[in-house]
Amino acid sequence: MTPNSQFALLGTRRFLPFFITQLLGAFNDNLFKQSLILAILFKLSFEVDKEAWINFADRDLLVNLCAMLFILPFFLFSALGGQFGEKFAKDALIRLIKLAEIVIMAVGATGFLLESLPLMLLALFAMGTHSALFGPVKYSILPAALREQELVGGNALVEMGTFLAILAGTIGAGLLMSGKGYQSAVGIAIVATAVAGYLSSRAIPRFAASLPQLQLDWNIFRQSWRIMHLGLGQRPAVSRSLIGSSWFWFLGAIYLTQIPNFAKDLLHGDESVVTLILTVFSVGIALGSMLCERMSGHKVEIGLVPFGSFGLSLFGILLWATSSSFPQASAAHDWLGLLQMGEAWSVLASILGLGIFGGFYIVPLYALIQSRTEEHERARVIAANNILNALFMVVGALAAAGLLSNGLSIPALFGVAALCNAAVAIYIYSLVPEFMLRFVAWLLVHTIYRLDTKGMENVPRDGPAVLVCNHVSFVDPIVISAAVRRPIRFVMDHRIFRAPLIGFIFRHMKAIPIAPAKEDAALMEAAFDEVAKALADGDLVCIFPEGRITDTGELYPFRPGIARIVERTPVPVVPMALRGLWGSFFSRKSGRAMSNPLHLRPFSKVGLVASAAFDPQFATPEALQAVVAALRGEAR
Repeated sequence: MTPNSQFALLGTRRFLPFFITQLLGAFNDNLFKQSLILAILFKLSFEVDKEAWINFADRDLLVNLCAMLFILPFFLFSALGGQFGEKFAKDALIRLIKLAEIVIMAVGATGFLLESLPLMLLALFAMGTHSALFGPVKYSILPAALREQELVGGNALVEMGTFLAILAGTIGAGLLMSGKGYQSAVGIAIVATAVAGYLSSRAIPRFAASLPQLQLDWNIFRQSWRIMHLGLGQRPAVSRSLIGSSWFWFLGAIYLTQIPNFAKDLLHGDESVVTLILTVFSVGIALGSMLCERMSGHKVEIGLVPFGSFGLSLFGILLWATSSSFPQASAAHDWLGLLQMGEAWSVLASILGLGIFGGFYIVPLYALIQSRTEEHERARVIAANNILNALFMVVGALAAAGLLSNGLSIPALFGVAALCNAAVAIYIYSLVPEFMLRFVAWLLVHTIYRLDTKGMENVPRDGPAVLVCNHVSFVDPIVISAAVRRPIRFVMDHRIFRAPLIGFIFRHMKAIPIAPAKEDAALMEAAFDEVAKALADGDLVCIFPEGRITDTGELYPFRPGIARIVERTPVPVVPMALRGLWGSFFSRKSGRAMSNPLHLRPFSKVGLVASAAFDPQFATPEALQAVVAALRGEAR
């Protein structure tokens, strides 16, 4: 295991106890919930009371009631969870919630021992409340516990652990309920898991309250509305990430609610086939989550989100195509029998693909929400996300039920979900072009180039600054965007905007066109005004002081524009240097750029180096050119 591996976090006290605590919580949730469902379907006996407001002999109705009782607290109490996560020390709050879990599971165990459905349902509602209160503090603690370069890996481990724990809880419930003494076995298991969760929470280090002066509002409806307004009122990248993550749970509700019928009616399998499908999907989520860290270069890379949404649509359509023509069977078969059918492997591959690309999709979104939300608002924003998730899950389940009741087949439902995902993705990315632009940048530096960066910590994490860099090729802004995780406003020659493809990308990057005064003095003045406005708004602005792409590979003299910028708006200036792009397909070596296909060398190594920021009063063109030249060195 390398020092940079995300699995190294499992050897640290600041992460491991928290990881074990949340893993045991997810396991216990599903162990209890699935055991209750199986008890309703196969174990408990009911007396028919036609006068009762609900028919407790209707087992399907009871199963749906269980789903409602578990998800209802997310609507009711997530706002309280968000407030608690801001006001109280997070480690103490987690321990208190885990103590409550022991009490709740004791009630649930008593319900199983007495075969009392009301006690079981009460415990289920209480467990939903426990999860609603735990969620905001669970995700808000990660940015405090982890370094910036560990945030994606930490979220990946949490998602992997959560989905595998859900799977283990589901399988464990089936094993416990298959025995004769299931009442005591389930009771002991859920209480023991709750106790283990509390004991692991005691090892979580202290994490102070982020907003201890917060006045609690116990009106859950008013506070839910305020928290929703707070979440959706965040900067566009965060607010759209909230919607994007909730959309993932909408899709999940459509797919997961149909798995039992899909396995029975389409694949002609028994209960073991349901478990197989859940296993394949959960393993896919775990694999996708784990790969996120490696593919993102240990940084919050939202360029993976469009990649994930593309895969979700692709494999959703493939699942529709492969399952629609699945052969009929004379009798139900188990999972081993299913694996002996060649057609089953394409279905399972589609389900695995859905899981993997689901991991690519959801992990960066969670990491972005955590990293770009103010610390004193983080728990409440995550609470808003939980409310949205619950809402989207309910709507997803209702939409699936409505479409199926109107004659749509389950495979066709999967196809509709995939097409809707594509439409929603296009809509969200049109509202926030940063997602797609980051994807283009990520694709460029992972297919054409291998990007090596140094000194990126010199770029301010927030607030205005000017980046100055040598200008080697037409893709310089894209390479810089791939290395710097903040959005950047680039100042570039107005002629580039007329380039067919690259110009389209730069226009959506909100680049600032500029022209020499002798060509268009008005455009030049407008560019300086726009730069001043961008800096006043706290943005990063990048300029290429040479004023043109090099024809020789050497630096041209830096023009005085940088001095004019910092004189008008005194901000830090960060010198940067690109290495290795001279001679690439997008440079002007040996003639016009993008004219010699032999210069398109996949996976060629390029570099970006940054030095410490200049105080604006010392940021002269001459001084900056000397530093950029030194940073570049002999590498061209």
